[in-house]
Amino acid sequence: MATYLYRLGRWAFRRRRLVGGLWLGVLVLAIAAAGVAPEGKEEDLSMPGTESQKAFDLLDERFPQSNSQGAEARLVFRAPDGQRVTARENKAAVEKALGSLDGSDQVASTTDPYETDAVSEDGTIAYSTITYTETAVDLTGATKSALEDVAGQARDAGLTVEIGGSALDSEEEPGGTTEIIGVAVAAVVLVLALGSLVAAGLSLLTAFVGVAIAFGLVSALAVPLGLTSTVAILALMLGLAVGIDYALFITSRFRDERAQGSEPEEAAGRAVGTAGSAVVFAGATVFIALVGLGVVGIPELTKMGMGGAGAVALAVLVALTLVPALFGFFGRRVLSRAVRKAPSYRRSGSERPHAAPSAAGRPGLGTRWARFVLRRPVTVLLIAGLGLGAVAVPALSLELGLPGDESKSVETTQRRAYDLLSEGFGPGFNGPLTVVVDTSESGDTRATTDLVAKTVRAVDGVASVGEPVLSRTKDTAVLTAVPRTAPNSGETKDLVNTIRGAVSGVEADTGAGILVTGTTAMNIDISEAMSDALIPYLTVVIGLAVLLLMVVFRSVLVPVKAALGFLLSVGAAFGVLVAVFQWGWAADLIGIEQTGPVMSLMPILIIGIVFGLAMDYEVFLLSRMREAYVHGASPGEAIVNGFRHSGRVVAAAAIIMVSVFAGFIGMSSPTIQTMGVGLAAAVAFDAFVVRMAIAPAVLALLGHRAWWLPRILNRVLPNVDIEGEKLSRQVPASATAPDAAVPRLPVGRD
Repeated sequence: MATYLYRLGRWAFRRRRLVGGLWLGVLVLAIAAAGVAPEGKEEDLSMPGTESQKAFDLLDERFPQSNSQGAEARLVFRAPDGQRVTARENKAAVEKALGSLDGSDQVASTTDPYETDAVSEDGTIAYSTITYTETAVDLTGATKSALEDVAGQARDAGLTVEIGGSALDSEEEPGGTTEIIGVAVAAVVLVLALGSLVAAGLSLLTAFVGVAIAFGLVSALAVPLGLTSTVAILALMLGLAVGIDYALFITSRFRDERAQGSEPEEAAGRAVGTAGSAVVFAGATVFIALVGLGVVGIPELTKMGMGGAGAVALAVLVALTLVPALFGFFGRRVLSRAVRKAPSYRRSGSERPHAAPSAAGRPGLGTRWARFVLRRPVTVLLIAGLGLGAVAVPALSLELGLPGDESKSVETTQRRAYDLLSEGFGPGFNGPLTVVVDTSESGDTRATTDLVAKTVRAVDGVASVGEPVLSRTKDTAVLTAVPRTAPNSGETKDLVNTIRGAVSGVEADTGAGILVTGTTAMNIDISEAMSDALIPYLTVVIGLAVLLLMVVFRSVLVPVKAALGFLLSVGAAFGVLVAVFQWGWAADLIGIEQTGPVMSLMPILIIGIVFGLAMDYEVFLLSRMREAYVHGASPGEAIVNGFRHSGRVVAAAAIIMVSVFAGFIGMSSPTIQTMGVGLAAAVAFDAFVVRMAIAPAVLALLGHRAWWLPRILNRVLPNVDIEGEKLSRQVPASATAPDAAVPRLPVGRD
């Protein structure tokens, strides 16, 4: 691999105008395709094969005149203090407002609260349910404006009016203050790490090119592939983070090669051949983990994985081709200011090999830290391991769910409507359950439906059961059951399972098909499916990590250590999610006003993403250690060498990635907020605690055994040569500076 990438890097450097022109053309085409493509539609979260989804599919079949997952709005009216909503003036205001919606485009039906008994017991709160023929994202601006106008009309009459339901939901648009701050922090870190505005700008430029192409492709394919705004935001988030990091690693290696005396073209080839090999492997791990999300069986999660994987693949291609091409365009300006001003560099000329400035003086922070760990490996291992373990403790209380109106800010009308309905009709009113009775095979729909209603009413925890609604063919009935508890509570989850168990007896006796669904039941089914899939997916990911690292590092213990460290960082990230989103710790700092279960998709999504990113830092840091070890360095010297060459770059890359992820925390979408917090925490723990503390401590304790591989595995496993050992042998000596190989580095020198 290293030899092939070496040739690719040199070719891209020589043909930089061709490479730059090709990428510019792809960028223009992607942007143009996104500009002419129709706007994508948001889709409801679904889980094929679950009882809830089967019920929704049956409702669409038996009630073709309505959309079972169409948009719905609830206009909630509250009378002024001391008055009742049933008073003549207030009733007239409500009926007049609702009358304005009759015959409106996209409106399927509107209920009258006084005819449907939708008035609270104390008479102060009433609601009307408006159903639509389209999903929320398919509602036109005129339809939404008409709904808001109706609410305003009733407010003018003195009533308090709020709008709940999905009708006002909108797509989350990328771009905002926090994301800009995240990118700004990344830019500052790049400048400090590289010591050159040009080098920092090169990394940002290439990352933006990859992200722009990925975002354009996602937008262009949104309609044919059903990609949502969440897919686009994940592609943007991952593309920025890994794009900057991959360019940083290759740029840093290019500067090292130049400092060792290589010609620019040769340095570009060697940078792509060595650091580029690590980039390919790291990108491949992220890609595989994200594509693997498709095995869970949730279409939206599959699309998110595919979108993120595509963005990562583009980032790898850009790093391997456009980055070395830009080395040719920018020339010596890629080097740091200190190197360019060195007397030896000025004497040698801008395009000739030059020696690195003297390293005399105090060793760097990475070197000092590595030596500290070598002196006290047990202490470092215990402190870091116990610290991560303590942070992970809250993960034992992890609860999964899907956010609803209750998770939104109290400044939104949806949240205020939710609170009014809870006050007037009980907390369970915001999460009604739908019981579908299919008698197409058994007959006697009325008697069966009455028996089902009686059975459901007898279940403890059910507040009420509405009158049945029959299909046109009279072979399907729909009942609405209102729980006494809130939608995301554990009691409601138990209630759904209890109802399903109770009606199973009716199914056996009558031969009818009885399904329990609704948004609340669907959320519960998806959460349970995620919980069931978590351990198998984690097992597959860990197994893949061990196998891939065994191939890369020719070791048995290094992969095991890496996998256990990955578990620690993921566990700590889950602990942070529980503490913030369930327990409310520091929730005010990121604008979370309502605690609740962690988003159902997050654990598996974070595992998939962090697995790949964790392997990034493992490869970039340990590849330099392995490189020194195979060239004769002792285990301790190899650890110091790895931190001397890669410690600062890995730290900068981690800070950049954390900044990019944290920049998305300020978005209003609970899904994106949770993703930002989880990924930022996981990367911080993995890079700074696991890879920079636990990993060197374990390697120091293992010594030579860390790099041991049984003979049979040595013969069977392919040698991918990620550290470029074959490259040093195959490249002619004349093409390489005498000191280009990695020397044996004593521990006492910097």
